[in-house]
Amino acid sequence: MIVDLYWERSERAISETKIKYAALLQAISYKILQNYEDTQECENDTYMRAWNNIPPTRPENLGAYLAKIIRNLSI
Repeated sequence: MIVDLYWERSERAISETKIKYAALLQAISYKILQNYEDTQECENDTYMRAWNNIPPTRPENLGAYLAKIIRNLSI
C-alpha cells in the first residue's frame, strides 16, 4: 500500500503516487486552472504536501486525500 511507503519514509512513495494518481490530479487541476505549467506546479506541490503530512495523517483513501489537496492548491 502506498500509504505504508509514506509511513516508512520511503522515497518510492512519491514515484508510486505519481504512477497511480498523476492523471487524476492533473485532470482536477487543469479543469480549474486551464494552464499546463500551473497544473504541473500544483501537482508537485501536492506530492510535497502528502510527503510532509503523512505521517502523522493516515488517509483511508489516498486518492481522495490527494484530490482534496490539489483542488485547494489549484483554487
